[in-house]
Amino acid sequence: MNDRQLDNKVRQDAAKVKKALNDLVRDSAARISRFEGKAGQATGKAKEDITEWVEDGVSQFSEVFEKLTDDTRKTLASAAATVRKDVGHGLSQFNTKAQEVADKVPGDFSKKAARYPWVVLSIALAVGFVLGCLLKPARRSF
Repeated sequence: MNDRQLDNKVRQDAAKVKKALNDLVRDSAARISRFEGKAGQATGKAKEDITEWVEDGVSQFSEVFEKLTDDTRKTLASAAATVRKDVGHGLSQFNTKAQEVADKVPGDFSKKAARYPWVVLSIALAVGFVLGCLLKPARRSF
């Protein structure tokens, strides 16, 4: 093989290597772009999944919180109605007993008490104060 043939052979081999390198670069670029596309899709899918998971969690928490507040509201309304009923019943019993006692006092006390309620309240407070002083144990200072 002479120099000319060797140069041609080297040029042909160099052209083949250059072509192979260009093919390799194109293939690598295509693979990288496909990888970027898949990575972008995976990232988008992961973002959608996380968003959906958070939204579901918030929705479930909201439902539980609404149920809890609704149950509490119902329980409080029921308790308030029961207390209102019991207090009304207790006051009516007290009023009945007070009326019976007032009717037993001589001198039309019940009519006068109905006519002058502030006097009756003042007397009741005074009697309560006296009873409180008498029944409360003496305080001792150390």
